[in-house]
Amino acid sequence: MGKLQKVYTKEFKEEAVRLAQTSGKPIAQIARELGISDSAIHGWRKELAEHEKDAFPGKGHQTALEEENRRLKRELERVQQEHDILKKAVSIFSRESK
Repeated sequence: MGKLQKVYTKEFKEEAVRLAQTSGKPIAQIARELGISDSAIHGWRKELAEHEKDAFPGKGHQTALEEENRRLKRELERVQQEHDILKKAVSIFSRESK
């Protein structure tokens, strides 16, 4: 069976990076205290520096644009299903009226 990967919230990651930058403690010590690896803090710090507010988008590492695209695809599928249902209903009612 595969190893389960821990999932950390955006707030946890931001707080870990903030501690690493402001506490004056070594990153390895902060990582031990938080129960994470120091490479995780380094990675989070890099992502936060590169993406600022868009860092740590959550759920599958999606950017806001990718999430919007996913939402629109779901909406399109729902509308297509509604369209198909209405099309069948029109077909049924038109047969009954003849």
